[in-house]
Parts: sequence; C-alpha cells; structure tokens
Amino acid sequence: MPHTMRFDIVTLFPEMFSGYLGQSLLNKAIENGLVEVHVHDLRLWAKNKHNTVDDRPYGGGPGMVIKVDVVVECVEAVQALADKPGLVVLTTPQGNRLDQRVVERLSSSENRFIVLCGRYEGFDQRVVDILQPYELSIGDFILNGGEVAAMVVVDTLVRMVPGVLGHEKSNQDDSFSSGNRLLEYAQYTRPPEYRGYEVPDVLLSGDHGRIAAWRKSESIRRTEQRRSDLLNGPPENEN
Repeated sequence: MPHTMRFDIVTLFPEMFSGYLGQSLLNKAIENGLVEVHVHDLRLWAKNKHNTVDDRPYGGGPGMVIKVDVVVECVEAVQALADKPGLVVLTTPQGNRLDQRVVERLSSSENRFIVLCGRYEGFDQRVVDILQPYELSIGDFILNGGEVAAMVVVDTLVRMVPGVLGHEKSNQDDSFSSGNRLLEYAQYTRPPEYRGYEVPDVLLSGDHGRIAAWRKSESIRRTEQRRSDLLNGPPENEN
C-alpha cells in the first residue's frame, strides 16, 4: 500500500481551496491515493443561527477574536474522522519558521496534519493552551488570513511523499534540503541561443562528469552570491 499523507484544513473560507486542490501535481497525488485533503468549514461548529465564530476581545482593542469553544470542538470532531488524531498545526506569524529542515522533520514523523487557518486578530489564546498545536510561520510578514499559509504548508509537505514527484525527480536535490545545503544550479533548454544569450558549452558536451562538476560549481557560486549563510551549515534546530 502507498504511504498516504492526510490533511484536514479548518477554515472560514473553504471555497478558497477549490482551485488550489485541482492543480496538476497535487490533484494527481490525490487521484493516486498518495495524499488526502479534506477542507472543513469552521462555521459549521458555530453555536447560534448567525454562525458566529468570533467576538470582541476582552480588554478592548481593534478587530475580532476567533472563539475558543468553536475551534476546540471543531478540531476534536475532525480528529475523530480518522484513526490517528494527527498533528494540529496553527499558522501564525509568531510560530516556528517554516524551512526545509522543518518540512523534512514533520514529514518523517507525521502522516496526518490538521491545519488551522487564522483570521481577524487570531485565535483565543485558550485554543493554543488546550490543543497545544505546532505553531508555524511562513515568514516575517502578515497575511489577510491563514489560508495561503496553509496552502504553502501542504505544498511543501506533499512533495516529501514518495511517488508524488515521480521517479525522475528527487527532492533531495532541491535547494535547502538536508541532502543539499546549496542553492540549485542554473537550468537551460532549447533553443541553444536566444537574443545573444547562449547555453553554456559544457551542457552541450555530452560529458556527464564535466556537467556534474559544472553544476556543483554553479551551485556553490550561486549560494556564495545569494545565500552565503547556507554555507555555514544549518542553524540550531527550533522547537
């Protein structure tokens, strides 16, 4: 049986995922039974006829806060839909920084993820206190909501599932992977010359040894030029 990775996405805007889930690589992985993605509308767990999921913050301040009871009961119900409760992931600018090391660690230790997409001023702190989610940030910037961040999380993890990329591509060759701390080398295809820009002769030589050496040298050059911090080795692991 193929290894299956399951995602349950909890969101106030499930319609945002329809186009994303239909894109080629992810859609093919779903069709092949390698990945499951289930999108859950948080409003279905609201307590009143108005489907209210948020309220004003205690102590005052701008914006609205997503209610603890709605989220916790939603997550508990979603956890019960499969044999394993899975890892609850909360996308937040205050979380651990997502990088390829985190992706590799999560994909090797978990095969089910429940991803909470924040909105407004975020979640009631008791969501974190009760569910103890893995808090994850995709960068030092603010989005309108966690849906885009959830798509990034899914995309990075799906690529780690054996069979998703096909036999012709290894994710160990990607930039930032633990097997390759260098940025990827430049790639070229036909035509061999365009507007005065030519493909390097070595790539047309047919000499695989020379091509491999050139690619390694190009990776080192690019990394020194663009991300010299990567040459110093990985930083200390985050929680």
